[in-house]
Amino acid sequence: MSSELAKSQISSTIVDSIEDLKGTHHGFRRAHARGFVYEAVFTPNGAAAPFTTAPHLQGAPVRATVRFSHTDANPHAFDSDRSVRGFATKFHLADGTNTDLVMVNVQRFVAATPEEFVEFIKAAKADTDAHDPSVPHIKSFVGAHPTVGPALVAAKTIAIPDSYGTTQYWAIHAFLWRDASGVVRPIRYSWVPEAGIVDAADSSSWTPHHLTEELRDRLPISFVLRVTFGEPGDPTHDSTVAWPDDRRSVDVGRIEIIGEAPDQEYWQSQVFDPTSLVSGIELSDDPVLAARSTIYAVSYDRRSHQR
Repeated sequence: MSSELAKSQISSTIVDSIEDLKGTHHGFRRAHARGFVYEAVFTPNGAAAPFTTAPHLQGAPVRATVRFSHTDANPHAFDSDRSVRGFATKFHLADGTNTDLVMVNVQRFVAATPEEFVEFIKAAKADTDAHDPSVPHIKSFVGAHPTVGPALVAAKTIAIPDSYGTTQYWAIHAFLWRDASGVVRPIRYSWVPEAGIVDAADSSSWTPHHLTEELRDRLPISFVLRVTFGEPGDPTHDSTVAWPDDRRSVDVGRIEIIGEAPDQEYWQSQVFDPTSLVSGIELSDDPVLAARSTIYAVSYDRRSHQR
């Protein structure tokens, strides 16, 4: 079996498993179903230029489109839910091309490979069907894959943000930066809110779309793009494992989110793909990252055909 065929098959299996666990909602993403899209400007500060030739990280401001989202597959999920949030960015380059950066407000993923992710979803489905609060299948999964434990704890105990603009987001996966002389360095990204990290004191009175409504009144908001450099031995292939806290970090630019995008229907139909890269940035050896483009393609095909 070719590697591309195998990738297509596991991607379809992942989307099947998500649909089995969460159900389907016609026309919506299989995850991050409900979101809202905004216009933004990213201004690099030049600190990345010695380490990557990526054009949007050099010096000139770059127009961008941002989508904040609730990660659930249900587009009617309440913003008061204790859930992971998403921050996806599409940078619009001067030559007419785009490159994407996709982040969530947890540092780790729940599986090291696409196959493990299928195992995780099936374990969650078994516990859901059994209505067993002790989640024996999830515990068995963690026992077999102990590095996923911290990610699951983080997702279960995550604070509800006071605003989309007051939580930190991480790209989860490692990427590779290549400089002008060909030197390659592993890096990880995060967006750090300039307003500070503020959790909601009480979300019990929120409307279902509170975070979108709150952001409408708060705009403009801004984040700093922080890049952390890996050292020898830091895993680039396993997004369940975070790098040590003492790794060197550099702030390489600032994004200002200005206002709501005028064509929400168009942007809701678009894909933000973390594997859509430019020269100077390359995929790491993370198999989950490598699979995401095909997974998104399967999801896009199904939602665009109203399945």
